[in-house]
Amino acid sequence: MTDRPLNILVLCTGNSCRSVLGEALFNHLAQGRFKAFSAGSHPIGRINTGALATLARHGLPTEGYVSQSWDEFEDADIDIMISVCDSAAGEACPAYLGKAVRGHWGLADPGHVKGTEEEIIAAFEATYATMEKRIHQLLALPVESMSRQELSEALNKIGAETH
Repeated sequence: MTDRPLNILVLCTGNSCRSVLGEALFNHLAQGRFKAFSAGSHPIGRINTGALATLARHGLPTEGYVSQSWDEFEDADIDIMISVCDSAAGEACPAYLGKAVRGHWGLADPGHVKGTEEEIIAAFEATYATMEKRIHQLLALPVESMSRQELSEALNKIGAETH
C-alpha cells in the first residue's frame, strides 16, 4: 500500500472507550508500523475513566487522548478505518474517508456495564483482550502488500471471529 507507516482510524460512536483502547493498543503493539488515531461519529467529549484505568493497568500511556469527531480527520491521509461498535458500523462515513480500507470489529461497550467494580473492570479487560488479540492478528498479516480487497476481507474476518 505505502512505504510509510499506515494510518489507522479507529471509529466508534462516542470515542470514549473502545476506540481509545484501539488507538492505544495499535500505537503500542505496531511499533511504528501503523500510526493510530481514534474518533467518533458523535463524540461525548471526554475519555471514559474505566478505559484510562485499563490502559494504566497494562502500562500504556493514559495521556493525550481526545474524544473527537471524525470530522477532525477530513484532511488526514487515513489508510485503514476500523469501526469497533455496532452503531458506527451502520453509519454512513464522511466521503473523505472513502479511500480508506474499511473493517468492522464490533465490541460491546464496557462503558455501559452496570454492576460491581469487579464486573465493570472485567468488562473493560475483556474488551482490551479482544482488541489486543485482533490487533495481533492484523499485525501478523503482510498488510503492506495486500490488495485493498484482501485487506478489507481480512479485517472483517478478524472482526467476525468470536472473542
